[in-house]
Amino acid sequence: MRESFLVDGVAFKKTFSYAGFEQQPKYFDNPKVLALNLELELKSEKDNAEVRLSDPAKYQEIVDAEWNIIYDKLAKCVESGAKVILSRLAIGDLATQYFADRGVFCAGRVAEEDLLRVTKSTGARIQTTVNDLTPDQMGTCEVFEEKQVGNERFNLFRGCPGSKTCTLVLRGGAEQFIEEAARSLNDAIEIVRRAVKNAAIVPGGGAIDMELSRHLRDHARGIAGKGQLFINAFARALEIIPRQLCDNSGFDATDVLNKLRQKHALGDGSGEFIFVSVWANIETD
Repeated sequence: MRESFLVDGVAFKKTFSYAGFEQQPKYFDNPKVLALNLELELKSEKDNAEVRLSDPAKYQEIVDAEWNIIYDKLAKCVESGAKVILSRLAIGDLATQYFADRGVFCAGRVAEEDLLRVTKSTGARIQTTVNDLTPDQMGTCEVFEEKQVGNERFNLFRGCPGSKTCTLVLRGGAEQFIEEAARSLNDAIEIVRRAVKNAAIVPGGGAIDMELSRHLRDHARGIAGKGQLFINAFARALEIIPRQLCDNSGFDATDVLNKLRQKHALGDGSGEFIFVSVWANIETD
């Protein structure tokens, strides 16, 4: 777990890549990011497609036209000035080698969720065509790099201006360790989030239970008949929580509960937030 790290931006696992990918640069400073929802590969015709030629010599013209279409798309991507090209659809081996020869990084079949996170953070807009690309349609970040983490590679976008986001990359010796660490981090993040959104707090350690028990005991004194016994019994039941905390911590439950009752019974209300401290063997505020 010591090799886990925090990315000041967006990170996602490297997608499937074709031959020529290793020749692409893996680090850029302030690159332009182009996001596409477009295939950049030669596509085979459908099964029911049919082309009829009266002159066999024209067959080569059709083949050349297919290559010219894909090369035109790739040239427009490079001419846009983008150094990082991401696409939700496939980027084939021809495009991968083409971009590698021109010092451009590309990644195809990027998950939709990851692509949306990148576009929101970098300010890029997803394009369905490469015609008329303008600088305002592309995003940017301070640093882009591909980093090896164990047997996996991750694409990291640091210093994204579009939003204040970060990504935690966890690495551990076993899957259960990573899952447990992810749950613990999620709990901690949610606690901080709730504390920021809502300034009100509720004391723990049995403070609420002892305060409710005191109120019920005071209320029971004003009730005649057997109903007083029921309320007092419920008040005693609420003390199970602090008692169990004391037992689990190895404290003298009777002594600690007597101190808690005395503190919560103070008339000035100064003891309503007193709770069991499992660290100090005493109740504290």
